[in-house]
Amino acid sequence: MMKRILPSLFLLGAITACNNPKKQEMKPIKWPDAKPPIAEINPHKRIIHGDTVVDNYYWMIDYFKKGPDSTKVVDYLKAENKYLDVMMKSTDAFQSDLFKEMKARIKEKDESVPVLKNGYFYYSRTEDGQQYYKYCRKKGSLAAAEEVLLDVDALAKGHSYYSATGFSVSPDNKLLAFGVDKVSRRQYTIQVKNLETGEIYKDAIPNTEGGVAWANDNKTFFYTSKNPITLLSEKIKKHVLRTDAKSDAIVYDEKDNSNYIGVSKSKNGRYIFIGSQGTLTSEYRMINADQPESAFKVFSPRFKDVLYDVLPVDDKFYIVTNWNAKNFRLMECPLDKTAKENWKEVIPNRKDVLLEYGDEFKNYLVLSERKNGLTELRVLKKDGSDYYLKFDEPVYAAGIGSNPEYNGKTLRYSYTSLTTPSATYDYDLEQKTKKLMKQQEVLGGYNPNDYATERVFATAKDGTKIPVALVYKKGFEKNGKAPLLLYAYGSYGSSTDATFSSPRLSLLNRGFVFAIANIRGGQEMGRQWYEDGKLMKKKNTFTDFIAAGEYLVEQKYTSKAHLYAHGGSAGGLLMGAVVNLAPDLWHGVIADVPFVDVVNTMLDESIPLTTNEFDEWGNPKKKDAYDYMKSYSPYENVEKKAYPNMLVTTGLHDSQVQYFEPAKWVAKLRATKTDKNVLFLKTNMEFGHGGASGRFDYLKDVSLRWAFLFALEGIEK
Repeated sequence: MMKRILPSLFLLGAITACNNPKKQEMKPIKWPDAKPPIAEINPHKRIIHGDTVVDNYYWMIDYFKKGPDSTKVVDYLKAENKYLDVMMKSTDAFQSDLFKEMKARIKEKDESVPVLKNGYFYYSRTEDGQQYYKYCRKKGSLAAAEEVLLDVDALAKGHSYYSATGFSVSPDNKLLAFGVDKVSRRQYTIQVKNLETGEIYKDAIPNTEGGVAWANDNKTFFYTSKNPITLLSEKIKKHVLRTDAKSDAIVYDEKDNSNYIGVSKSKNGRYIFIGSQGTLTSEYRMINADQPESAFKVFSPRFKDVLYDVLPVDDKFYIVTNWNAKNFRLMECPLDKTAKENWKEVIPNRKDVLLEYGDEFKNYLVLSERKNGLTELRVLKKDGSDYYLKFDEPVYAAGIGSNPEYNGKTLRYSYTSLTTPSATYDYDLEQKTKKLMKQQEVLGGYNPNDYATERVFATAKDGTKIPVALVYKKGFEKNGKAPLLLYAYGSYGSSTDATFSSPRLSLLNRGFVFAIANIRGGQEMGRQWYEDGKLMKKKNTFTDFIAAGEYLVEQKYTSKAHLYAHGGSAGGLLMGAVVNLAPDLWHGVIADVPFVDVVNTMLDESIPLTTNEFDEWGNPKKKDAYDYMKSYSPYENVEKKAYPNMLVTTGLHDSQVQYFEPAKWVAKLRATKTDKNVLFLKTNMEFGHGGASGRFDYLKDVSLRWAFLFALEGIEK
């Protein structure tokens, strides 16, 4: 589903060679005496609900509306980039060193853990010096000859951006469908490759989500078609190989533009499902995968405030739902009676446990649950008994991995923590034994025992306890002198877990503390945690983050002179809000692709994602929602006062948060703020929301972020 969620490159990656965690005394950085670009003022009036607002930078939407024919805003963005380059010139060598340092910690020649499906072991592998990967398989045994299904390194040559996704092999193992995006707007063209002949068919289907669901006839598949303007997933279509995609039949047309839709195939291969889901409601339709010509029937009709997901097994359907269950419960129903009046409770709602999702096997059902902010994996056996997998660390992240074999008895799951590199385990569901299949290799001698983690709780203004996870290099002293970077997201019910990041080690090894605040708007502490951080309670997200920052200062993990904040996308909204609410708390802020012009964006239904997200933010065409949204929208609330040092990033082709939001925000900040702190806008002129597509290129963005922080701290190497 497309939401304003930034793929968290910040939480992934490499390491540094510097091993001295002692804090260097901060030296005030001497920035070059360069003048920032001043954006043209062209007043535009917004009048709604009797309220008139003058927007001096509304014109920056011009490129979005007109495309390449509009050059004025592009010239402004380039001027901002040039200003950043001049101001950060003294860090160029340091940035280059950081990039090399982090890249050197990545194992360039690597291979994923093979996954067995329908008689083949599938995996991807990377090679020395290559930015992308090869998607491969072996028949029957890992000792068999390798078959390269798709060489993405070769396909990406000549493209500044290239993303291949949605790999789906036909039931007879002879055809591969996949999606390609060469622009970074997540508008994928579906292609089909004959794995026996190597031919890529002419069946190129543009403007899709990129994935397909194959029918069992090996010639028909279903896919999600997008509106080319709003990028909404609007229609499910059916394609028959070797036919013109322009004549593809529409099998489902979503009329509710606040819902996302998608199509998938059940794990047991029996059903094709169409899912339609918004923030508050969901609905599924299904057909027998052997009968692609049949009409889809509704599994259970949508009801307001009822979400459900379907897990088919041999003799029943399991349903994960919040129907009369705040934290969700597990239900079951017969194969021929699927409406919710036929659902029977298997696991009840629990106040202290959130039931997140499940993975079905022939003889087992594995559930992901969340208690006290941490994931637990629960196994239900066919005989009705159950047990939990145990995890040892006080703060960690675990998740159900890729388990495509319905008849299997092995659960693949992932595990990581702030100090434990990502690991893949295979767990024997019958014998209750685990086997480590692969652990992320951090080159250069990383030792997890050199680092320490904590979990503390800050107190929000209403008394709510906010979990905060911290990691630092041993030798750290709580004296208020250490620099600390506080990260959070806090929207869509998306939980931010404590995961390992090798680029982050470049901070830790230079004396930084890193912290993650599980603020409301996420779902770490249950469904109510999410509901208390959206719509008319959205401000809790911001005040929770501020409370976390204040707590870390009070407890002398850091001080205001060394406290930094980072968030991206909807987490960039968080950054924009907290610099308005508590500008003196932060010495510096990094806002990546920030969603900061909330009112104007949510009023314009031609902008991607807008109507899908009325249940998250509200519809400003309603006065109460407008008034509340306007009271926190970062762009609306820029004032004449001092702001912290700030680095803001965006992408010209961003499909989730359009470039003009951060551009307008920076322009207004420049014209309004009273301080002499630096304000930078970095626009990637070639990429979109997730940044560069290559394995290593994104590290250049990380290097810029780290160099910005180090410059503010007076750290020069």
